[in-house]
Amino acid sequence: MRALTSYVAIGDSFTEGLDDWRADGTPRGWADRLAERLAIDRPGFSYANLAVRGKLFDQVVADQIPVAEQLTPDLITFCAGGNDIIRFQCDTDELAARFDDALGRLVATGAEVLIFTGFDLGRMHLLLRRLRGRVACFNEMMRASAERHGCRVVDLWAMDVLADPRAWGRDRLHLTPDAHERVALRVLEVLGEPGVEDWRTPWPAAEPAPWRHRQQEDLRWVRDFVMPYVKGRLSGRKTGDGYLPKRPELAPLLPLDGSHPAH
Repeated sequence: MRALTSYVAIGDSFTEGLDDWRADGTPRGWADRLAERLAIDRPGFSYANLAVRGKLFDQVVADQIPVAEQLTPDLITFCAGGNDIIRFQCDTDELAARFDDALGRLVATGAEVLIFTGFDLGRMHLLLRRLRGRVACFNEMMRASAERHGCRVVDLWAMDVLADPRAWGRDRLHLTPDAHERVALRVLEVLGEPGVEDWRTPWPAAEPAPWRHRQQEDLRWVRDFVMPYVKGRLSGRKTGDGYLPKRPELAPLLPLDGSHPAH
């Protein structure tokens, strides 16, 4: 693998870093944590994060890939399509064909490119579990694309710790800070970089929640997150409207960023 002196992250809310918040209210997330770790022994290491919450695949391709092509970094992480998968209708074959074209463009920059499978939703709420087959199908087509283009794959589906509901925030779509850290450690492992902890460490033992409590939590989730999402989709409102990339240009990670290594 080529020496890593620069890194560009491409994607949606997963890569932007929701729900891993800094003290100032901005998202950190696994990509920031990864960049912070890579920068430790690499003076001048530069990082850009072009990801924006709510973006569909074609928006990521149109808005972010041209920027990555101009920046020509040593490392690119590319995770997109999740917001397409959760829509009411999604043609995974057609989406995979567009993914393959986009991946070819990124590989042509000469960067080391990492892609990500979707998560295993088998232990999530029934409304999310119904998407499990769609995610698995798209995963396999992405793997085939990665093999064609010579890319590494970060297998989120196989990360059992992320199948635990405790890895997910209140909206059940975005990871908790600890889960973001585990993803960063997994990416370091795929890159062959040393990690200070093992992402496989089991979650602490938890007291079983009473059935009534679980039902109340499910009802709150439907009321506070599912219904607003459905209403937004029907009204044409897009989650990412009004948001811009948090790090649009390659720049060194400086102490004033408030950055510190993943641990």
